[in-house]
Amino acid sequence: MKLDLEKVRLIENNRRYISTMRPVFNKRALYTDTTEHFISPAEPAAYDKVTIKFRTAKNNVDRVLLVYKGERNLMYKTETEGNFDYYSFELQLENEKASYYFEIQTGRLRCYYDTRGLVQEINEYYDFVIIPDFKTPQWAKGAVMYQIYVDRFCNGDTTNDVLTNEYLYINRPVNRVEDWNRYPAQMDVREFYGGDLQGVLDKMDYLQDLGVEVIYFNPLFVSPSNHKYDIQDYDYIDPHFGKIVDDKGELLSEQGQRNCDATRYINRVTNLANLEASNELFIKVVEEAHRRGMRVILDGVFNHCGSFNKWMDKERIYENAEGYEKGAFISADSPYRDYFQFHDQNSWPCNNSYDGWWGHDTLPKLNYEGSEKLMDYVLQIAAKWVSPPYNVDGWRLDVAADLGHSQDFNHRFWQEFRRVVKDANPDAIILAEHYGNTRDWLQGNEWDTVMNYDAFMEPVTWFLTGMEKHSDDFREDLLGNSESFWGAMQHHTTSFSMPSWQVAMNELSNHDHSRFLTRTSHKVGRIGTMGPEAANEGVNKAVFREAVVMQMTWIGAPTIYYGDEAGVCGFTDPDSRRTYPWGHEDLEMIAFHKDIIRLRKENDELRTGSLKYVDSDYNYISYGRFHNKGQCLILINNNDHPITKRVFVWELNIPKNCKMKVLLQTDDSGYHLNGQEYEVKAGKMTIELPKNCAVILKHM
Repeated sequence: MKLDLEKVRLIENNRRYISTMRPVFNKRALYTDTTEHFISPAEPAAYDKVTIKFRTAKNNVDRVLLVYKGERNLMYKTETEGNFDYYSFELQLENEKASYYFEIQTGRLRCYYDTRGLVQEINEYYDFVIIPDFKTPQWAKGAVMYQIYVDRFCNGDTTNDVLTNEYLYINRPVNRVEDWNRYPAQMDVREFYGGDLQGVLDKMDYLQDLGVEVIYFNPLFVSPSNHKYDIQDYDYIDPHFGKIVDDKGELLSEQGQRNCDATRYINRVTNLANLEASNELFIKVVEEAHRRGMRVILDGVFNHCGSFNKWMDKERIYENAEGYEKGAFISADSPYRDYFQFHDQNSWPCNNSYDGWWGHDTLPKLNYEGSEKLMDYVLQIAAKWVSPPYNVDGWRLDVAADLGHSQDFNHRFWQEFRRVVKDANPDAIILAEHYGNTRDWLQGNEWDTVMNYDAFMEPVTWFLTGMEKHSDDFREDLLGNSESFWGAMQHHTTSFSMPSWQVAMNELSNHDHSRFLTRTSHKVGRIGTMGPEAANEGVNKAVFREAVVMQMTWIGAPTIYYGDEAGVCGFTDPDSRRTYPWGHEDLEMIAFHKDIIRLRKENDELRTGSLKYVDSDYNYISYGRFHNKGQCLILINNNDHPITKRVFVWELNIPKNCKMKVLLQTDDSGYHLNGQEYEVKAGKMTIELPKNCAVILKHM
């Protein structure tokens, strides 16, 4: 038979082509982060060796390099699992922050991977970061928190209620609100509903049944306002929240214009018997919470105090009370004179020339730079409450970045604050209120984390409602804008190292902003312009359920603002500080919260797993939470019509042929735990999503 040389040549050329052919570069397979599943140990000490892993599609790239300090370190393929290869490199840490990114090479293609994902150009701002010796409490990672504004939660003891005409606050008599269900007034700070710590004790069963793991209290210390962000005495719980065992004295007369005549109030808040009894009740609250497996966080207001404060005593509460020194307002010889910055040295007695926070004379700014004694005292307070017998589990710090007169001092103060708190209770959390970039404060030597406005509350609110968090603005261009949502999330989460991110307080509402449920109506306004009833009208519970699903499936500590779970509405403060609606709760909404919290606890990937973007479109996002023991897919359809989506689930370490089971689905009718199953074929799953729907699916 004659040999066909041309045919042989073609066959040989095809063989060579096939043998050298490269698979298409699979960008979607690339992944790493700084969770324990890609870094070991996840919270290393200085000079530790850390193993860093990077994921690619199987047999898909030529080289992966880890770039650290300008050096390109070749990573080695150490593991193949399912559809993926894993490259590893052992990095020797030093005693400083380690920043790095990845370079991927395949053929002539060279690209980079940082916290934004796959990029063509590097930007050191988006490097991955490891901070040696920075650990955050394990109990707080992914924990479900519950914020209680005490005056509005539950009145368990009517004998400690603030009484009408008990004293003056901002030049007018305080008022006891008799109707628990009444909406807050526009000027609400001097109105009291009677909620207290006994009420919290009475509702411990409710909190435990809901699934709460951490109670965060708004301020509890002695203070004349219902919000108590103007502290009067840092050493004691306010007897109006605690216990009044000695109740002598008189109310102000209708003509009474001076708080030095408010003898009933003076006795209540200066009498040592009342103060110590209140502290004892608080000890009982913490002990009961701990017995039930719950932690407790206190609100620390150290930027400023109040004009009632015993150090200032502008209201002359302490001037004649037994056991107290003269306040700095009254006497130039006061031991507390340098606790404040006075500008007129010749105005005593009654020196009004002190600095106030944002100019408010009711909120004297504390003068740390001018008083080492003040700094020592506040640091002692910081350690006191996280130590026996109180054993609090941490601090939330109000307007923490504005503490002193300079940022240099603020950093030094919080470094010292961290030292004394962690020395007293190594497992305590330090959580700060902060707006804007948090990076400088989260370097492992100051705060553990922050209230997560920029990398959770605001992007979620804009995407689902188009509303500003105070309900002061509506942006149609941001409603449903998934590109803006993911861009904001990617940018702002870069400020966190993973130890901070996993304990960040992810809220939908709080005491300073409108209720999320009210934002779903797209109404711009406040109670002064629209009235409280408008906050209840036109709300969309389905959109709120979408938000809760995102809150309970995102990295961080989901934090429920009391009453959100019961359907409470409200414009920004004071309307957001409505009472908990005992006896009028939205029971289905409570049941929904119970079920989704239970699912979060049962599926650890929702607490500590990696988070990966999967897909997005107008009014639609999908993402996954996964680790080597579990994988969940979350889909959000914020459209007012159904959509059908084909989702690439293989990116979440899910087998290419398997089944996904619905753990929970929300829609206009409520929510369902129907366990419906979907077939995954070739790594893809097709699903029809009803309007205003959220779905959590798990690989079975």
